[in-house]
Amino acid sequence: MNKHLITCLTAILLLFNSCARNPVTGKRELSLMSTEQEIAMGKEADPQIVAQFGLYEDSELQTFIKEKGQQMAAISHRKDLKYEFKVVDSPVVNAFAVPGGYVYFTRGIMAHFNNEAEFAGVLGHEIGHVTARHSARQQSKTMLAQLGLIAGIIAAPQLAQYAEAAQQGLGLLFLKFGRDDERESDRLGVEYSTKIGYDAQEMAGFFNTLSRVGGDQQEAIPDFLSTHPNPADRNRTVKKLATEWQQKVNATDLKVNRDSYLKMIDGIIYGEDPKQGYVENDVFYHPVLKFQFPVPRGWALQNSPQQVQMVPKDGKALMLLMLAPGNSLQAAAESFLQNYQMVPVESKNTTVNGLQAIAVVADQQAQQDQQAQQQQQQPAVRALMYFIEYGGNVYNMMGLTSAADFNTYYPVFNANITSFRQLTDQAKINKKPNRIRIKPVKQSATLSKALTALGAKNDQLKELAVLNGMQLNDKVQQGTLVKVLEQ
Repeated sequence: MNKHLITCLTAILLLFNSCARNPVTGKRELSLMSTEQEIAMGKEADPQIVAQFGLYEDSELQTFIKEKGQQMAAISHRKDLKYEFKVVDSPVVNAFAVPGGYVYFTRGIMAHFNNEAEFAGVLGHEIGHVTARHSARQQSKTMLAQLGLIAGIIAAPQLAQYAEAAQQGLGLLFLKFGRDDERESDRLGVEYSTKIGYDAQEMAGFFNTLSRVGGDQQEAIPDFLSTHPNPADRNRTVKKLATEWQQKVNATDLKVNRDSYLKMIDGIIYGEDPKQGYVENDVFYHPVLKFQFPVPRGWALQNSPQQVQMVPKDGKALMLLMLAPGNSLQAAAESFLQNYQMVPVESKNTTVNGLQAIAVVADQQAQQDQQAQQQQQQPAVRALMYFIEYGGNVYNMMGLTSAADFNTYYPVFNANITSFRQLTDQAKINKKPNRIRIKPVKQSATLSKALTALGAKNDQLKELAVLNGMQLNDKVQQGTLVKVLEQ
């Protein structure tokens, strides 16, 4: 038999064997990922996601999402999975799921819900991504195209290895679902939330809130709207689906639970949490670890529990601050250089604002083929790094760029790194986060007047209208619970 024909027949057989029945549609579809592989991928990604964002410290909210999530998972199309549901500590308005049944809501989106039914609709939507195997489908397409995960690296490709966003677990968050997948998840969100007794009409209303929320492009994950269809279209479609499902299951006394939800999120942190580090007037402050350093003007900053990343608009350089493992400055420096296969060009013992430090300039060679190795080429990356001993920790603060650009960026690297210092300003140390407070309207009026009467400032009114899912000229009755912001 012709070898080419054998190869083609073998490929067809492999593809046929790779077809699996979709749990939601019942149709056979190409899948290069088994259920076991989905579970393994989610299990591997989960600790990376939790480490990147942290869990939000509110036992009531964590219990709430777990209980509602398990209740909904039990009536889903994939009851066999061991689901996990978590609220992560990010201000971005988002919810996302990864293969294997791992579902995450940010505190940012929890702050924007105004009742349990809105939450339940989005919860069903995210579970729908899991039950319909959307992530697995996208992974299969990626594997067929022989492409790696794109994790949203904020700097030049040669610097990517130093940025945590390159990890596979975080890369899963950047898989783009098609509009058909999103519509299917909307449909499943309506179905699942209706089946556990919630009014899915509220899910439609939440899309109005989403359309008014602006996404922060510098955050580590995209906002909810960035990967989803037009909110107005979704609103109309979900309303229609909600009516159909309510008729199908003959639903009565569907839950909204506005007041109970608002009381539960009373005190939730809104926006950035200063204790995790914050930027004010181009200076980064960390109140808990008590250090500060300037941020180069015009550079974007991304903060996570593991490290602080800064990058210029052209993306040709990267500055990082992270803890360096090691029992001493020398051990920390040697360990880092070894782990990243960097060769020191020069090194010296020094001090940074009274703190003991080691300064190192080091190179990392590019991966080269044999022919390229025969030529003398410049190193791919050159770095200025300081290992600074402070507060019982060794901090590694460094600037990286290509060898060709190193002299251009060196003054910026050196000026910012050598400005690392102890934070002593009590006003900066004691800075409080904004928190949502739930208060009853004092007297029937427009939302604008009601919020003003509760102490809201004029420059907060538009933002508070979005948070409350209302317009400023909407009428609110005395006693109605509304959200305000306080420190």
